[in-house]
Amino acid sequence: SYNWLKQFIKTDWTSEQTSTLLTDLGLEVEGVEKFQSVKGGLEGIVVGHVLTCVQHPNADRLKVTTVDIGTGSPIQIVCGASNVAAGQKVPVATIGTTLYDADGNPFVIKKGKIRDQESHGMICAEDELGLGTSHDGIMVLDEDLIPGTPAAKIFNIENDEVFEIGLTPNRADAMSHMGVARDIRAGMMQKGVSTELITPSVSNFRVDKRILKMDVSVTDAKLAPRYCGVTISGITVKPSPDWLQNRLKSIGLTPKNNIVDVTNYVLHELGQPLHAFDAAQIKGNKVIVKTLPAGTKFTTLDDVERVLHEEDLMICDENGPMCFAGVLGGKNSGVKETTSTLFLESAYFNPVSVRKTAKRHSISTDASFRFERGIDPTLTEYALKRAANLIIELAGGEITSDITDIYPKKLEDYT
Repeated sequence: SYNWLKQFIKTDWTSEQTSTLLTDLGLEVEGVEKFQSVKGGLEGIVVGHVLTCVQHPNADRLKVTTVDIGTGSPIQIVCGASNVAAGQKVPVATIGTTLYDADGNPFVIKKGKIRDQESHGMICAEDELGLGTSHDGIMVLDEDLIPGTPAAKIFNIENDEVFEIGLTPNRADAMSHMGVARDIRAGMMQKGVSTELITPSVSNFRVDKRILKMDVSVTDAKLAPRYCGVTISGITVKPSPDWLQNRLKSIGLTPKNNIVDVTNYVLHELGQPLHAFDAAQIKGNKVIVKTLPAGTKFTTLDDVERVLHEEDLMICDENGPMCFAGVLGGKNSGVKETTSTLFLESAYFNPVSVRKTAKRHSISTDASFRFERGIDPTLTEYALKRAANLIIELAGGEITSDITDIYPKKLEDYT
């Protein structure tokens, strides 16, 4: 996402200029796609003022309205919504506007006749605009809006460009927006353009109370050279704000809720996978990183029961497995709507171990993709603080433990 990259590096370069630079640097740009937070960008949709609304002479369920759309001459629109009324400000799709149905198929608004009454546009419901799922009636807008105002201005439609980069296996450092921005900065400096890399600050991370400690143990440091975790209490699981949903949608991810979305956001922002556990589901307040006997059964998030291999590294509690380390979470320990306490994990897992587990169980995730290729072990704690800060910003709550950081043997400098 170019908008996302611009959070790290201030630039007025076009996407074409940046694409050429990235390709020259070895990050081959295979294509650039336009992204709009609402398909079509609400082009052709304007604010209308319903001046009159009367019963259609030939249809019980239709109304005939006259609507001021800011052109000087009110237009007539036939509307089937039961809640349409004179005096409302409404979104109007003008003649020639392209809208999209629930399956993404386009259709064009045309001048027509409905039961012998001319109709010069369409008054829209939120689902017809791609702004929601409700089809209970037309959208009624703020009464202070001026007729003719483009709807895109009211709903803050985000326009972005997304680079499709063909990554070679040796460029694990570029599997994040920060990594790509770092390359852009280096390439710009080669061309005499001086700019700084703006990284998210975590200086405001602090422990509020020490009331929920998880006892963390790692049985084999070769399989999990670094393991960090922290607890967060008093959170509220709810939908993410538009800015976060738009960032994820722009790169093809479906927003889930504010907690899962933050972990996905930081994964694609910094390149560090994270996992959020429902702390109330962790038996004995113990997190044990270990392998289990072959034949142990474990049900993953996708509701599939899997039979473990003795070399699969698992995140466990007192009772058994909760998560395939670095690959996929479990059905019972994940975040739910009722979750109020979290154990947030950030780790560096052995790339070979993750690759073998993912292959054995035919699982491929954004997390396993990165762990298999080797992530930066110096980012583990930083990414944990970044995610924790975002969760508190978006879900409320408090940090309720010190950060556990098990890192017995420092890995060689990651470059």
